[in-house]
Formats: sequence, C-alpha cells, structure tokens
Amino acid sequence: MTQLAYQLASAVDPGRARQNNEDSVIVDEAAGVAVLADGMGGYNAGEVASGMATHLVHQELARWLGEEGRGAGHQEVRRAMERAADAANRTIFNSASLNADYQGMGTTLVSVVLRESVVVIGHIGDSRAYRLRAGRLARLTRDHSLLQEQIDAGLITPEEAAFSNIKNLVTRAMGVEDTVKLETHVHDAREGDELLICSDGLSDMLPDSTIEEMLRAGGAVEQVCRQLVDAANEAGGRDNISVVLARAVSRRAAGPRAWWRFGRTE
Repeated sequence: MTQLAYQLASAVDPGRARQNNEDSVIVDEAAGVAVLADGMGGYNAGEVASGMATHLVHQELARWLGEEGRGAGHQEVRRAMERAADAANRTIFNSASLNADYQGMGTTLVSVVLRESVVVIGHIGDSRAYRLRAGRLARLTRDHSLLQEQIDAGLITPEEAAFSNIKNLVTRAMGVEDTVKLETHVHDAREGDELLICSDGLSDMLPDSTIEEMLRAGGAVEQVCRQLVDAANEAGGRDNISVVLARAVSRRAAGPRAWWRFGRTE
C-alpha cells in the first residue's frame, strides 16, 4: 500500500456582506491535523466560540498524536477526536454560562486527522468535508441541520433546498449544551485524493458541481483555496468563507518532508 503525505493549504475570508469573521481555521502540518469552525452568536460571541473550538481541539489532538497516537489504530483516533470535541464543548458552554456577552454562542466543527492510508473526519453542524477522487466529488459529511432533516424525510428536494430560508438552522452545535456528539468516520485515502473542508459560506454560494469543476482544474493547493474563496465572493459572498484543502501524494514523491502547507519540500 502506498504511504501518503499531504499538501495542505487554507484560506479564510469575511465575505462581502459581513464586517466581522466568525470562522476559524487551524492547519497543523507536522501533526497532520486540520480544524475548521463556523461560529454563531451575538456581539463577537460567534468569533469567540469558533476560535475556542479550533484552538482547543487542535491543541488536544496534536498533544495526543505526538505522545501516543502515532501508532494508534483508527478507532483510537476516533475516540481521541471525540474526547477533544467533548472537552472543547464543555469549555465553550461554561464560558457562555459565565459571561453574559457570550450567552447563546456556539459553533460548527470539522476536525480531520490525516494518516498514511486513511483520513479520519469528525463533524458537528453544517460545515462540510468533501473528497475529489478520480475527478468525481463526493460529500463525506451529512449536515446536522433542519434542512437536511427535511430532505431526509422527503419533505423537500435537494433542488428546492437551495432556495430554502432555513439554511442556517443547525440541529447540532458545539457550546450550546453541556454535551454534544461528534460524528466520526474513517475513509480510505488514495494517491491523488483531494480532501476539502469548508464552512457554509462556500457550500451555500457554490453548487457541488462548481466545486468539483474547480478542484478538477488543479493547481497549487493554496491557489485552489483562493480561487474557491474568490468564486464564493463573486457568487454573492453572503457569509464568511473558510476552506482547507489537503492533497494526497505518495510519501516517496513528497521527498524528505512528510507534511507541508504550500507544496514546498525545502
């Protein structure tokens, strides 16, 4: 089996309709961890919640992977991701309970651990993970949202959902209650795969067919991230936009450095 390394890049943009940015992204090349969060709440509370989520989840995952996780099985990685999300959720919930300015704050979450043969994905809310493989885009996460529940129940079609006025109503979020369940899945990884994680500022602005076309066009991972953000802004930019792109390459082709952000090997 080919051992994989990953080219990593990210981009965050406030969009065209909002002054503040409630999205947060952390990409850790050395640990093979990416975390994205889209905050919600009044004043600057959404910003606080998303920043806490990415910082705390990344900190715990990077620590665990560095100390004991490198040789761990995939199920152990999933449990570590669940523990990290649970601890971050309690901290955000307690902060909201103790500070009147932060009451009601919450955030989505997508956390990813990139391994040599698989990717492990955890998510809460309606931020998404996609994979481009052999030119075909597949969504790897299912939104925790009222809109998705209506689609699943057959009350609305995916085509009608694009025009719904309840897109922002999530059914699961970090920090809103004292406990929250992180949904986790393990996916095999192959050379040439491209893993995209994003906030709904991208997925609400661009149909999956456009995202697929842009990923298929290729280019350096940082360039593709910027192109996706620009396209979302051109489509209206009604929300903050965050993207992370990980491209799987063979470790042999990657050279001596296993992880890097912008395709450099020095």
